[in-house]
Amino acid sequence: MTAFFWFFAVVVAGAALLAVTRRNGVAAALWAAVAFLGIAGEFVLLHAYFLAVVEVLVYAGAIMVLFLFVIMLINLTEEDLRLVSGTRLHFVGVILAAAFLGGMVWTCRRAGLFDIPLGTATPSGETGALAVPLFSEYALPFEIASFLLLSAIVGAVLITKRRLR
Repeated sequence: MTAFFWFFAVVVAGAALLAVTRRNGVAAALWAAVAFLGIAGEFVLLHAYFLAVVEVLVYAGAIMVLFLFVIMLINLTEEDLRLVSGTRLHFVGVILAAAFLGGMVWTCRRAGLFDIPLGTATPSGETGALAVPLFSEYALPFEIASFLLLSAIVGAVLITKRRLR
């Protein structure tokens, strides 16, 4: 079981790294889909089968189709990519990412999310068995993933609006 965990962890970390470092948007989206599939594998190891299916159907399926549609709709050229690249932008991106991560950790600590005892509730029925882990153990990863997807969609819309002007 531990070997599978480490396998999926390496797959997710590697695919996520490749997704953010690719210059081709379609390749980046496909690597993100691989990361989503690896996350689904982690959910299976945690016996959260419903979340694994949701991860595959919603994120790796529907959301990736939406991203690929937006990427192909934008159709950035090499000239457009040169306009948004540069050392200063990378530096600012790293600083903003660190500030975001620090803010998330601070907010979670202040809200007491790290102090929640895991596995203390006794669910009743299928809905309870689904709701308790979703709103206790897996709430933070699920919300972080949804926020990242929302910010990516907002970024794609902003790039498209700038290009249409």
